[in-house]
Amino acid sequence: MFPEPPTPGPPASETPPDSSRISQGEWNRRCVIGQERERQIENGRARASSHCKRTPDVQPEVEELDPAPSGPGQKVTEKHELGRLQYSLDYDFQSGQLLVGILQAEGLAALDLGGSSDPYVSVYLLPDKRRRHETKVHRQTLNPHFGEAFAFKVPYVELGGRVLVMAVYDFDRFSRNDAIGEVRVPMSSVDLGRPVQAWQQLQAVPKEEQEKLGDICFSLRYVPTAGKLTVIVLEAKNLKKMDVGGLSDPYVKVHLLQGGKKVRKKKTTIKKNTLNPYYNEAFSFEVPCDQVQKVQVELTVLDYDKLGKNEAIGRVAVGTAVGGAGLRHWADMLANPRRPIAQWHSLRPPDRARPMPAP
Repeated sequence: MFPEPPTPGPPASETPPDSSRISQGEWNRRCVIGQERERQIENGRARASSHCKRTPDVQPEVEELDPAPSGPGQKVTEKHELGRLQYSLDYDFQSGQLLVGILQAEGLAALDLGGSSDPYVSVYLLPDKRRRHETKVHRQTLNPHFGEAFAFKVPYVELGGRVLVMAVYDFDRFSRNDAIGEVRVPMSSVDLGRPVQAWQQLQAVPKEEQEKLGDICFSLRYVPTAGKLTVIVLEAKNLKKMDVGGLSDPYVKVHLLQGGKKVRKKKTTIKKNTLNPYYNEAFSFEVPCDQVQKVQVELTVLDYDKLGKNEAIGRVAVGTAVGGAGLRHWADMLANPRRPIAQWHSLRPPDRARPMPAP
């Protein structure tokens, strides 16, 4: 039996509405239609290394925006101008939460070859980089309207020592997302006695020494008629060196999570002395139609140690409760049943990758 997850979800203020998410009723309807129409479709294994290099379909949650008319913010007149961001701040004294609104941006620097960008915003409160929120990606625009709000639970007496970071990135499915610029707001400089709304110029992201853990490419495939979720671990690259000789012996653990708890586990073979392992190994999980939006998949890359403890290099999670690239990949899978959808993900530190369980 597939365990039933706890039903409560996070409060509305913690999670902004996501128009990409397919409603339960609509998904159940698709399941019924699929059972009648697609019963004879083979559940073949994807040999999908080529998918990592293939131009993907448009992501379901990415908003199709026509380029905005030329205006004051459309053209970057100087090479040092990265654009500007409009945001709002408020503090809910009753719940002890800082409310951050990401409203819009204009005049962003174009990082794509076509003279545009696919921007999204990552929001966090220093010194804690683990608790992050990310907006949806807006395709091919330098003037995105986000209109999203996020909440950070932090006591008011501690807020003065925090720094709010709103970093704008250009999304790239097949490589590392490039930073366009960021806004940093020392909370000690903000009067939160009343709501604040402001525009601020983006600044270059500091070139601080950031630990690079590597990237992993895997595909997701869901067959509604069979209630079968298949994860194909394809390859990894530029993994962090873990052994004395400057290499690693990496393997990947694949966990199926429900309600923040691990309910199934698989693992790949071990690849010796490499930082760029190739796996192409498939793992399947039974996930009924009515449960597919309630689960997450977590992939952990570990360095095998024959004598000591195997050490985690990094993790990545995908699912409806994850957000960011993990949510985009999952939504793309749900929108394309029976088809393997491959994507590269940047590994995150082990304590950052797992989604927060529902309270």
